[in-house]
Amino acid sequence: MKKIILYTFLIILILLAIFAIQNYPVSSEAKEFTRLSDTANIRKNLELIINTPKYRNHKNVSTLDTVADRIRLEFLNHTNRVSIQPYEANGQSYKNIIASFGPEDGKRVIVGAHYDVCREQDGADDNASGVAGILELARLLETQTLKYRIDLVAYTLEEPPYFNTKQMGSYIHAKSLHDANIPVKGMVSLEMIGYYSDKENSQGYPIGIMKWIYGDKGNFITIVQKSFCGEFAKEFKNLSFKNNSIPTKSFRTPWFLGGANLSDHQNYWKFGYSAVMVTNTAFFRNHNYHTNLDKLDALNIPKMGLAIDGVFRSLMRLE
Repeated sequence: MKKIILYTFLIILILLAIFAIQNYPVSSEAKEFTRLSDTANIRKNLELIINTPKYRNHKNVSTLDTVADRIRLEFLNHTNRVSIQPYEANGQSYKNIIASFGPEDGKRVIVGAHYDVCREQDGADDNASGVAGILELARLLETQTLKYRIDLVAYTLEEPPYFNTKQMGSYIHAKSLHDANIPVKGMVSLEMIGYYSDKENSQGYPIGIMKWIYGDKGNFITIVQKSFCGEFAKEFKNLSFKNNSIPTKSFRTPWFLGGANLSDHQNYWKFGYSAVMVTNTAFFRNHNYHTNLDKLDALNIPKMGLAIDGVFRSLMRLE
């Protein structure tokens, strides 16, 4: 028995050591940068996504179409290169909306977020916050000279019952890039970026010991990667640490551990692309997750704006 306990302890130490090496450094403090995001515009776009007659779940196709068209029209305020990617799932028609910036040819960087919700809820954090993020990025990218083509993609059908199936909007999009042999530098998924808390013990983790490393306050944004994540993921993490006005943490782990794959970036991993998720850690922090309490008034829009600023600055500094 003593040998079993000793071996178990040694294995835990080895795993922690590997985890620490992969993630080093694990965090970065907020930097003093001029705010770029417009919080009034972010709120307007959150309301644009949330305020619909019916909930934007897979059953209410007309509502999803309404939200998709609102996203399309908002993109058109910032670029004339907006396209619709339609597809069918169980006899119904669904669509991704894509806005492009920068050079027409060459490598692409994909930044995406899903606009559907799980069951009957507003889904303010999950994931109107991510979609409002890409809409604000569109405004910020409009006047920039870019090294890479940046495609902002609003996905449908990320939520159950389509999660982890080939009917996810992000799977459709990732597969289309792969099938067309389009060069992709990397992908960023914005998944729940609006909820923050400075209260003690407001942050949970898949493994309790992680509180020793990351702290117990849910006041940061996280860059989630997988082991053997590729050059883009490493570069984006390093740039995020240097260019964020909000505390930023790195979480790099096997894809199957602790919710690391629970968003649209997983589908780009499946096709061999380097991808990361930018998130407030979802249900590990926000207990309104997948409930009717996930409402706009629970979000911290100023902090959400700072997280968007960090993504924008990192995109602009890609090598």
